[in-house]
Amino acid sequence: MRIETDRLVLRPWQESDRAPLASVLGDPEVRRFYPTVLTVEQAGAQFDYALARQAEVGFHFGAAELKATGQFVGLIGLGYIPDETRAAIRGNPAIEIGWQFDRSVWGQGLAPEGARALLAYGFGTLGLDEIVAFTFRGNLPSQRVMEKAGMTRDPAADFEHPRLELGHPLRPHVVYRIAR
Repeated sequence: MRIETDRLVLRPWQESDRAPLASVLGDPEVRRFYPTVLTVEQAGAQFDYALARQAEVGFHFGAAELKATGQFVGLIGLGYIPDETRAAIRGNPAIEIGWQFDRSVWGQGLAPEGARALLAYGFGTLGLDEIVAFTFRGNLPSQRVMEKAGMTRDPAADFEHPRLELGHPLRPHVVYRIAR
């Protein structure tokens, strides 16, 4: 999969993405709505997992780069929701969209631009019927991206993330949906 927007190239991972991905996933500000920042080793494991999922199912989260310069700016993509998380969300949705961008490019509208392109790809090329996005309820920047991409909040589907222990402050999640 390779998708071009006005300013982005969304593409599969390449080996040269390992270090910049580790930098993004190791940034405490980027990861402020996640339980932890990732170490270089953890980011490498996530990179390897993404490569395996891409090979297995044909799509997964991948790299985002600036079209004009080729600079790596983050990760974005569509992915199958893990069963445990899927079961916690009303309607048991199968596919999610998500992103994490380097903070040097925040506020430029790149995440919604990439998300709109991926939604079009998911509905057009992959023939998906529905795509969801979810995040910690306090992650207002990500929720704004979901809205700018055309997704609608589904309060009845909000859930407590099953991969976080009871009482964890990041456990409450909101759900946004969009259908073909």
